[in-house]
Amino acid sequence: MHDFAFIFAGFFVGLVVGLTGVGGGSLMTPVLIFLFGIKPYLAVGTDLLFAAFTKLGGSVNLARARLIDWPVVLRTAAGSVPAALATLYVLHRLGPASSAVQQAMTSTLGIALLLTAAATLYKAIAGRSAPRDIAPADLAQAIRPRHWALPVLFGAVIGVLVTLTSVGAGAIGVLVLMLLYPALPLPRIVAADIAHAVPLTLVAGLGHASIGAVDWPLLIKLLAGSLPGIWLGSRLVRKTPDRVIRSLLSVLLAYAGVKLIAI
Repeated sequence: MHDFAFIFAGFFVGLVVGLTGVGGGSLMTPVLIFLFGIKPYLAVGTDLLFAAFTKLGGSVNLARARLIDWPVVLRTAAGSVPAALATLYVLHRLGPASSAVQQAMTSTLGIALLLTAAATLYKAIAGRSAPRDIAPADLAQAIRPRHWALPVLFGAVIGVLVTLTSVGAGAIGVLVLMLLYPALPLPRIVAADIAHAVPLTLVAGLGHASIGAVDWPLLIKLLAGSLPGIWLGSRLVRKTPDRVIRSLLSVLLAYAGVKLIAI
């Protein structure tokens, strides 16, 4: 019975990700902690690899469609991947199951969820109407950040957040890229964010696995549900009012964030 519950949880999160584009970590980690009583360090580590495998398929399709601007991905990853490795080193030294690390994870996760809720609500309300494509002549200018150091700096912040909580590579990442690259069309922003999430969550997830913070049987059950869920969500997305879903999702994330901070 428990196995079916994990598969259904994976399906539900996959469906929401397919419908909204919000990273699975924002929902999956709180679901594992609150509904199934999984320890925070195991929930975070398992969810990181869940996100890596889930978004890898999306990145392959986006790369084939030539929607990924690799300079944008590489600049952000230049900050996020080293920050993830540094955070993993600290976790390794302290021990992921220690009470201090557990407390830091739940508090940081709560803050990350509140930030994600705010970012999701902002996108639901503001929802910029950028052009769906851009001329090749304008693209070179659009992928230049306001300052070369900003993508690295924001990438480092996202790297620490994602490694500690598995949250941040989705809604927060999209919002950061929207601010750094205002002339870039939204489909390209989302594509760059998904492509950047793959190496970041893979490095962070394998790092958690190396310190025994991944539940492999649980990961397989979650993926068994999430892959059909994402497939279905991506097909229903055009028939569902985006702003309504994002608004409801932001309330749900804010509730989970407050509850985690109060633990």
